[in-house]
Amino acid sequence: MAEKFVVKAEKKEVGGKNVNRRLRTEGKVPVVVYGGGTESVAAVAELKELAAVLRSDAGVNTVFSLDIAGDVNDVIFQDRQIDPIRGRLIHADLRRFAKGEKIEMTVPIHLIGEPEALKEEGAVLSQAMREVVLYCEPAMTPEFLELDVSGLEAGHALHVSDLKIGEGIELREDPEDVVASIITVKEVELEPQVVEGAEPVVEGEEGEAKPEGEAEGGGDKEGE
Repeated sequence: MAEKFVVKAEKKEVGGKNVNRRLRTEGKVPVVVYGGGTESVAAVAELKELAAVLRSDAGVNTVFSLDIAGDVNDVIFQDRQIDPIRGRLIHADLRRFAKGEKIEMTVPIHLIGEPEALKEEGAVLSQAMREVVLYCEPAMTPEFLELDVSGLEAGHALHVSDLKIGEGIELREDPEDVVASIITVKEVELEPQVVEGAEPVVEGEEGEAKPEGEAEGGGDKEGE
């Protein structure tokens, strides 16, 4: 499991557009934290720390720790506002989780290893599933799942049931769903194309192509 993000924040006592504008010029982002059975909290966090979470593999689905003056909670992005011109985060709503609460999370699948079967002519590794839904406590959510395909053979497949997950984590997918397989791509021989309206030809005695129906001697001359 990847190292968990910890974002430090401080309570935001005063609101208003001017205050928020000043905070953004200082590289900070106003956030609102709610859920978890307690009251909502307005806070301010560093833009670079929140941006690092959004750039992670799971992106907005990343569960991270928010530390507000020593009060640490697991949170996830519930909503966010992006500056349409500068393309940067300017506000975020964060959902806080109660202790022991389980949620469904979507995590990506990374294929690792190099199958020997790929050395065969026309062999291609196909990844049918690139993410799966897990059900677990936020703190136990992996950033991604790895699937070793090094032993995969041509014509065979690896399924959801082949994914390795930790204790206390449930897969919300059909175990028989194919995740990865090796298929063989064969070249298709194209038939000669005939131009519509073209006159068919036959071979002459000396290999010379002549229009079909023309006499070998060139035919009788007119008037002879």
